[in-house]
Amino acid sequence: MTGGWRMDRIGAVLRDENPTVLRRLESGFTVIGDVQFLPGYSVFLTDEPGVQRLSDLPRAKRLSFLSGMDQLGEAVERACRRLDPDFRRVDLEILGNTDPFLHAHVWPRFEWEPAELVGKPVWLYPRDRWSDERFKLGPQHDVLRDAIGSELDRLRSML
Repeated sequence: MTGGWRMDRIGAVLRDENPTVLRRLESGFTVIGDVQFLPGYSVFLTDEPGVQRLSDLPRAKRLSFLSGMDQLGEAVERACRRLDPDFRRVDLEILGNTDPFLHAHVWPRFEWEPAELVGKPVWLYPRDRWSDERFKLGPQHDVLRDAIGSELDRLRSML
């Protein structure tokens, strides 16, 4: 999974060139994370390339974005609970300090995480977790991708 799509993630989604896309929701796109040291890590991307902050959207679109983040969070929770008995919870974050577009991180958390990190923000994990080849998204994550996608489909059918 190499390519220039990382330089323009939202544009690449809109051009159907982003291989991490799981599903299209009303106000954005669900994608599985490039790194999977916490299996199931996903991101909800706005569908408006110029939007940097939640406050850039009109109120109705803000609520729609937050609803999409919630749907992805619930789908990740359901899929991870089914696939790993040590699943604990999901952490939801809208940060935006590195990438200049509105997006929300959905981090599954597990009992098997190191004791010194399990109760802390994911961003405190050692830098090598973010670049280690063992944790890069690849075909070994297809079952996880399918599980999250199926849960998203199930949740959307209930709306």
